[in-house]
Amino acid sequence: MKQGFHRINRLPPYVFAEVTALKLEARHQGEDIIDFGMGNPDMPTPQPIVDKLVEAAKNPRNMRYSASRGITKLRAAIAARYKRKYGVDLDPETETIATIGSKDGIAHLVLALVGPGDAVLAPTPTYPIHLYSVIIAGAEVRGVPLREGEDFFEAITVAYRQTLPRPRLLILNFPHNPTTQTADLEFFKKIVAFAKANDIMVMHDLAYADLVFDGYRAPSFLEVDGAKDVGVEFFTLSKSYAMPGWRVGFCVGNRDIVGALAKIKSYLDYGIFQPIQIASILALNEQEESVTDIVSTYRSRRDVLVDGLNRIGWPVHRPLATMFVWARIPDRFRSMGSLAFSKMLLHDAKVAVSPGIGFGEYGDEHVRFALVENEHRTRQAIRCIKQTLTV
Repeated sequence: MKQGFHRINRLPPYVFAEVTALKLEARHQGEDIIDFGMGNPDMPTPQPIVDKLVEAAKNPRNMRYSASRGITKLRAAIAARYKRKYGVDLDPETETIATIGSKDGIAHLVLALVGPGDAVLAPTPTYPIHLYSVIIAGAEVRGVPLREGEDFFEAITVAYRQTLPRPRLLILNFPHNPTTQTADLEFFKKIVAFAKANDIMVMHDLAYADLVFDGYRAPSFLEVDGAKDVGVEFFTLSKSYAMPGWRVGFCVGNRDIVGALAKIKSYLDYGIFQPIQIASILALNEQEESVTDIVSTYRSRRDVLVDGLNRIGWPVHRPLATMFVWARIPDRFRSMGSLAFSKMLLHDAKVAVSPGIGFGEYGDEHVRFALVENEHRTRQAIRCIKQTLTV
């Protein structure tokens, strides 16, 4: 078969697949791999949410096709959470929509908003779907360098001026995966003013809204006056409520953009399995204490990993948010690049991390640790890494 697959051919090889294949091979051979690679939450979903799912799944009425936009009570719970947490008023009917996880929602919204001939601004390094959703849609993505100590807003304005045709969409993600960088409300005020002045849409991924530490509060983009005029925000229950496999997310904000997502979704899916939506309503309305407990676990894991790496001579910063540690490769090994360094850690230390190059061109001096191993396993990993780095 010689026919081409245009959209697939535009996608680069998935860098993480190389490390994943080596990891699986090592495990197949009986090796114990301590895995900080994928940001796949390992904590159990709070029991009341599970119990509500079981209860709802026993009702035959919930086994039929559901609503692509999300059932009415789920959209009401989404709006209520935004009012409670951020003071943002949302119309559940026109300014909220449930998605099958935020990754699915982001990809489909980008597909609805841009196409061939369009340009999009997105940070680099960043979570891969922020870049590849644009490529899948047939548009061109202009990476905006997101580097420590540099003015990211200034980088956005420079990239906008240097890009023709002028970008139609700006993708943001704070707290940021993988760099763990954070933003304040003043940054979003500048973004809203910039978007209005330049007629550009904004899509903000707030996946790590609740995974914040040491007194930091992650603002919502929609807290800024006028934000709903220019953009939308995504959230997922995966991290905050330890529900990654449930695939529940949502998009809120500008009614025209939400409407575009609703229209394209109406052609693509029949919504999330209704018992999952019903359990998600309980999560959003009643499980904030569980979120606090989950955040506490991530904070403890962060401290063990960061303190341990610094103790063995690998200097890393203590992140204020997310479930990751973005670690610059030690001087001695930096010239290897992140993929070769990750392979070395896997082979010699039996520790899996994500190579920074997989998140974009400016990530190659770093690796990402996901805080998905318990404290005992993390201490074990530190000992193994120390042996590898001191050989």
